Amino acid sequence: MDERYKKALKAAEYIRTRINANPEIGVVLGSGLGIFADRFKETVEIEYKDIPGFPVSTVKGHAGKLICGSTGNKTVLAMKGRFHYYEGYDVSRVVFYVWVFRLLGINNLLITNAAGGINKEFKPGDLMLIRDHISFFAPSPLRGENLNEFGERFPDMTEVYSRKLIELARKVARELHIDIKEGVYAFTQGPMYETPAEIRALEVLGADAVGMSTVPETIAAKHAGMNILGISCITNMAAGILDKPLNHEEVVSAAKESEHKFSSLVAGIIERWE
Repeated sequence: MDERYKKALKAAEYIRTRINANPEIGVVLGSGLGIFADRFKETVEIEYKDIPGFPVSTVKGHAGKLICGSTGNKTVLAMKGRFHYYEGYDVSRVVFYVWVFRLLGINNLLITNAAGGINKEFKPGDLMLIRDHISFFAPSPLRGENLNEFGERFPDMTEVYSRKLIELARKVARELHIDIKEGVYAFTQGPMYETPAEIRALEVLGADAVGMSTVPETIAAKHAGMNILGISCITNMAAGILDKPLNHEEVVSAAKESEHKFSSLVAGIIERWE
């Protein structure tokens, strides 16, 4: 048995003893977006450091807790904070939680992030449904021996983000009178922000937003056969779009300003998720 699989199995077994529930949907809450978990009822919180084999979040705005609870009529397992390649973790550690979720029986993943806007029609505070992504700069989480327990060696990436779930998100946004954008998300390794030249190159490639997460995890989730919906909170405009420097405090602050809109949208989507 692959060592990665054995470690994920051990972590899943530990979590199962703590939550005493069968979560239906996994949610990943990006920088400054953790307030959504405050909506949960009957919650159980687990510190990442207490889970066997789990990495630990080191970034401001990432609480480092796994929270299980109910919202609407669904049981949800939420990551309040994630792991990034730039923190020094091998990519297999970055996506470790995806394998753990799958072993817990979770087949649905709602993954969120804070992102820089490349599309000039966007503005800070906008929410963007991820239609597709650019992963040229993402180290592949599938590199090495294939984890046959999760999926086949060469997974198809034609429809990574579920069209059905995107349509559901559009419907919920209309009902809530939320102006939601759609676009392509590009991954960069970080932790430095991109240069204006890199942003211009990504724009030519068709990217609408850019960030330092999501893509490795999404690849692993697709490989494992999960249904995926991705949402970016546009917290700033990318380098060179506006004549101003970028900083992480601005990212966290802008995400917090979008908390209510973001939480309402995600809650509505989860309530109608089938």
